[in-house]
Amino acid sequence: MVCGASIVLWHLASEPALADKTAAGGPPQTQIPATLDDFFEPGTQELSLPEPVLYSGSCIVCHQFENDGNKEHLVNPYDNWATSLMAQATRDPVWHAALAIANQDVANSGDTCLRCHTPNGWTDGHSVPTDGSALTYTDFDGVSCNFCHRLVDPIANTNNPPSDTQILSDLVAAGIYPTQPGNARYIIDPIDTRRGPLNDVPANYHEPVEILVSPFHREGNLCGTCHDVSNSMFTRQPNGTYALNALDTPHPTGNPHDMMPEQRTFSEWKNSAFNNGGVLFTDDRFGGDHPTGLMESCQDCHMPKRSGGLCYFWSQPPFFIRPDVAEHSFTGANTWVIGAVFDQYASDSSLSEDLVDLSRNRTEEMLRNASDMHAIQLGNQMKVRVVNYSGHKLPTGYPEGRRMWVNVQYFNANSELIAERGAYDYVTSVLSTGDTKVYETKFGVDAAVSAATGVPVGPSFHLTLNNVILKDNRIPPIGFTNANFQAVRAQPVAHTYADGQYWDDTNFTIPRGATEAVVTLYYQTTSKEYIEFLLNENVTNLAGLNAYDRWDARGRSAPVDMDVVILSLGALKTGDLNHDGVVNVQDLLGVIAQWGPCPPPTLCSGDVTSNGVINVEDLLLVIANWGV
Repeated sequence: MVCGASIVLWHLASEPALADKTAAGGPPQTQIPATLDDFFEPGTQELSLPEPVLYSGSCIVCHQFENDGNKEHLVNPYDNWATSLMAQATRDPVWHAALAIANQDVANSGDTCLRCHTPNGWTDGHSVPTDGSALTYTDFDGVSCNFCHRLVDPIANTNNPPSDTQILSDLVAAGIYPTQPGNARYIIDPIDTRRGPLNDVPANYHEPVEILVSPFHREGNLCGTCHDVSNSMFTRQPNGTYALNALDTPHPTGNPHDMMPEQRTFSEWKNSAFNNGGVLFTDDRFGGDHPTGLMESCQDCHMPKRSGGLCYFWSQPPFFIRPDVAEHSFTGANTWVIGAVFDQYASDSSLSEDLVDLSRNRTEEMLRNASDMHAIQLGNQMKVRVVNYSGHKLPTGYPEGRRMWVNVQYFNANSELIAERGAYDYVTSVLSTGDTKVYETKFGVDAAVSAATGVPVGPSFHLTLNNVILKDNRIPPIGFTNANFQAVRAQPVAHTYADGQYWDDTNFTIPRGATEAVVTLYYQTTSKEYIEFLLNENVTNLAGLNAYDRWDARGRSAPVDMDVVILSLGALKTGDLNHDGVVNVQDLLGVIAQWGPCPPPTLCSGDVTSNGVINVEDLLLVIANWGV
C-alpha cells in the first residue's frame, strides 16, 4: 500500500533539481560542506533502541472517543494530539520548505531539523539522507504519543521510576549523557514502557508493557528538551559575536549557550515568574479547569486540565470522567498550518474539518489570552500599552515571519476613517511598518559568513547561516531581568526593557479632527516576506512552491486580532485630563487623586509627563497649560 504522505514526499523529493541561483540570475552561493559530526548531540542515538518508537495509530483504539458531545471541549487524547503541530510536525509544508533550504545552505544540517520534527524517523535511522527522502509512512507521525510517553527525566530524582538510574548511568558511561536541555537531546526509555504523571491508573490494558509514574511529564523541563534550539555550527566569541566552527567535528564545548541562539522559549519560561513561584490568574485565562489558577509549568497553559476521559476502557465511574485530564492539544500560536496539513494529507493526518476548526479556535483563544492592551490620551498623544501575560516572550519561537503589531484607526465625528497606522493590506499581504511598533526578531549574517557563502550581509531568513541578532523587541514575561536573560542569550536587542517590565508602550500623535481611535493588536504567524523567501530561495525541489500555495489557499496567514480598544478622543491640550476642552481645577484634582507611582501595568491619566509617577511635575505641567 502506498499512502498519501509517502506520495507527496516522493513527489517533492524526486522533482528534477531546479536551475542553480547563479544560472537563474541570482547571486552565487556556496554550500558549507558540513558533515553529520557537526550536528552531534548527546542523548539517545540513532538505531540504539532495542524496542523502536511506535506509531501513534495504534493508540486510537483506546484513546479516541466521544464522551460529552461538545466539540469545543473534546478531551480525548488522540484527537487533541492530532490537532497539534506536535502531531503534524513532519507534515508541516513550511517545515519541508525550510528543510530544503537548510540543506542547501549547510550540507547535512537537515539532521537537526529531522531530530526535532520526526524523532521516530531519526531514532530509526531514517534521517539520512537529511532531506527526509528516507522517511517512511509511520515516520510522519511527528512527535508521537509513544515518543513523549517514553521520555526519561535527565535529572536523577528519587521520585522518578527506579529504572531511570540505570538508563542515565548507561548514557554517562557511553559519554553521551546530556547535561543541558535543548536541541532535542532527548533520552528515550530503551524498553517500551509507558510513562505518565498519574499514580492512580485503575487498570493497565497495555500489559505486558509497564506503565510507570513519571512526575517529569508535568514539568516544564520536559518541554525544554526541544523548545530551546541553538545552531551548533557557530561558537560565541569573547566579544559576543558568533563564528563558524571547524568542520567535521562536534561543537567544541557542546554548551547550547555557546552556540548561536535560534529560539529560547524554554529559557524564557525558566527565567520568568511562572517557573519561580507561579503566576496566579483568577480569570481562568489559561487554566481550563485548573483547581487553583496558579500557572507554573508549560503544561498548565498548553495542556490545560479538563473534565473528561483518558482511556475508553476505564468505563466504570469514577475512572472514565476525571476532573484533571490534560488536554493534549499543545495549543500555541500557529494559526493556519494545521489547515494546510489537512488540505495536503487529508485523512492520513488523522484530521477532519471539525478538528481543523477546533484547532484554529483554540489558537485564536490562546493568542487573545496571552496579552492585554490599554490606551490613554495624554494631550495630543495617545499612549498604547501592550502587556504580556504569557510565560515567555510575546511572541516567542523561531522568527519564521512571526510578528505582532499595533494598528490604529482614527475616525472623525462623522465616523469617517481619516488616518491609519500599522495598516495591513489583505490583498497584497503587505504591512505598513514605518508608522507603528512591530514586535519581532530579525536575524542576519555578518561579513565572515557572507564571504564564506555569498549570502549578502544583513537581514536574512537563512536559518542555518544566521549568526547575528539584529533586532529582538519582543515583550518579556513577568519576572524578567536583564541579567538572567543575558545569561541564556535571550536578551532584548535594539530595544530596552527595565528589570521587572513585562509590557511595552508606544506613543502615537493624534491627528486633528479625530474623535475616536480603534486600536488593535494583531499577530501573524507567517509573513509574506518569509513565505516568499521559502519560494524564491529553494533550488532543490518544489517544497517552497508547495508551502506558498498552501499559505495562499489558507488565507495567507491572515492576522488575528489579539486585543481591541476603542478610545474616545477629546481636546488635544496637554493637561486636559478629562478632555472637556479646558485645563482647570478639575484636572488638578485629577492629578492629586492619583498621586504617587502609577501601578503597572495600568496607565494613569494623571501621569501627564508620562514617566510612570504622578508628582509635582505633573501639577506644574497642568498649570502651565491652564485655560481653554
